[in-house]
Amino acid sequence: MDASELDILRHSTAHVMAQAVTELFGDVKLAIGPTIEDGFYYDFELDHTFTPEDIEKIEAKMKEIAKRNLPIVREEMSSEQAEILFEELHQPYKVELIRDLPGDTVTVFKQGDFIDLCRGPHCSYTKKVKHYKLLSLAGAYWRGDEKNAMLQRIYGTAWGTADELAAYLTRLEEIAQRDHRKLGRELDLFSLPEELGPGLVVWHPKGAILRGLIEDFLKEEHKKRGYDFVVGPHIMKTSLWKTSGHYQTGYPMYFFDIEGQEYGIKPMNCPAHILVYKSQPRSYRALPIRYFELGTVYRHERSGVLHGLLRVRGFTQDDAHIFCTRAQMEEEIIGVLDFAFHCLRTFGFDEYEVMLSTRPEADKTVGTDENWELATNALIAAMEHHGIKYTVDPGEGTFYGPKIDVKLKDALGRLWQGPTIQVDLNLPERFDTVYYGDDNAQHRPVMIHRVVLGSMERFIGALIENYGGQFPLWLAPVQAVVAPVSEKAADYAADVYKELRGAGVRVELNDKNETISSKVRDAQMQKVPFTLVVGENEAADGTIAVRDRSGQDRRGVKAADFIEEVAAAVRDRS
Repeated sequence: MDASELDILRHSTAHVMAQAVTELFGDVKLAIGPTIEDGFYYDFELDHTFTPEDIEKIEAKMKEIAKRNLPIVREEMSSEQAEILFEELHQPYKVELIRDLPGDTVTVFKQGDFIDLCRGPHCSYTKKVKHYKLLSLAGAYWRGDEKNAMLQRIYGTAWGTADELAAYLTRLEEIAQRDHRKLGRELDLFSLPEELGPGLVVWHPKGAILRGLIEDFLKEEHKKRGYDFVVGPHIMKTSLWKTSGHYQTGYPMYFFDIEGQEYGIKPMNCPAHILVYKSQPRSYRALPIRYFELGTVYRHERSGVLHGLLRVRGFTQDDAHIFCTRAQMEEEIIGVLDFAFHCLRTFGFDEYEVMLSTRPEADKTVGTDENWELATNALIAAMEHHGIKYTVDPGEGTFYGPKIDVKLKDALGRLWQGPTIQVDLNLPERFDTVYYGDDNAQHRPVMIHRVVLGSMERFIGALIENYGGQFPLWLAPVQAVVAPVSEKAADYAADVYKELRGAGVRVELNDKNETISSKVRDAQMQKVPFTLVVGENEAADGTIAVRDRSGQDRRGVKAADFIEEVAAAVRDRS
């Protein structure tokens, strides 16, 4: 079954589900039921709150409707007729949709007594709906606006064969086991306390170690590539955000008043970096200038879209801005692409998809057509230099420039937002940013906005799920646990622990009054790369027994040899 046939099947399954809900619960107001990647959902308004038990009932009712083999009939009618029809059916959301649709006619689909507003197409009979599963419940605001009514959403999936459905459900189970929110709790990496507010992350000691290792890597790599480190404040006057255009374009910011002056909490770092650049005259001889900051920013995301580390309100970006001449622009973009792919490979991401995000609607952007065309062509030329295959994502650029978006592919084949590179000829104009050329005249620099990993929070979420929490040795917050077999080996275990810790190994000592099997199991549950077992024999020989995560054992290992093994893995980032 090809993609278009699957889409038709899933759309039809969504309608069968909606029919099942109306038959089971009576007074139900139907919202929308589109297909999505690998499935579908439908939004409902009703007095009853869905439960997991209801899902089973709905699936059973869907099976019954499919067996009826009802013909699914398309009917075209005038918008006026459709509005009257759905008013009589007490379906206000359908009436609202009809009033917003262009043209004078709409289509509806009927299956038995059930009727729904829809463009289609659909299967010809309900018996085609066979291999499906309802997956989860969620809340959703009507039309995604939190000022509107909260609806109940049911997610589902449908496939052409039972084997395809079973394979997909197995994949979902593996994804659930890798869920970074689950692993974040189990491995004690981070939390999102309700007391702080939605979308705000607290990093626990082990999570802070992981994040620190990534940040140290980034600082080292930026130094190699000629970036200067800068730091900007978290709040800035609203006048600055009006100059940048964020204020006028309705960017999701937080604003507040101090002594009659309005300020905004920064959603990005670029205005501060521009002010650093403007703090003194710049010559063409000094360009390119590359500023880097691990800058924490805040965005007013709706609570309904927040999701663990992947979508938060406060996050830190490995943010940089490059000021260069137009002649240097393509070479700088090429350098950023090299840098980004090096970083991704270092963290175990070897496959990517690349997209060129072009100009949104002109009334939602700043800058001239000429500048947008020049910036877009520079991005294309840099990708062609690398031989990068890319797809165009129309209208998904920022309000000030086009961008390259790199989606990294994880161990399960899922795509995650990664590096972005934006060419900006507009903010330098708006901030009156200049350099002096070899003609002693003033010229506008090009400004390249880029991140090579992106949001630290989102990247670490992807990293957790890619490795299933089993980080490579150089990234593991705890690299080894020393576990004495009995009290008789406790002193020797403590000596080994001190030796390893003194040599820079991230090590813990488990000297609890538990069996050795329990200690080994605890280390494996925490996904620690090595458990170092020491008993009376090891104490007598001055060695350790090394057990890795796969269960392989090595006996008679000298502590110094193990320390060098860890050091080599850290050097090689393996």
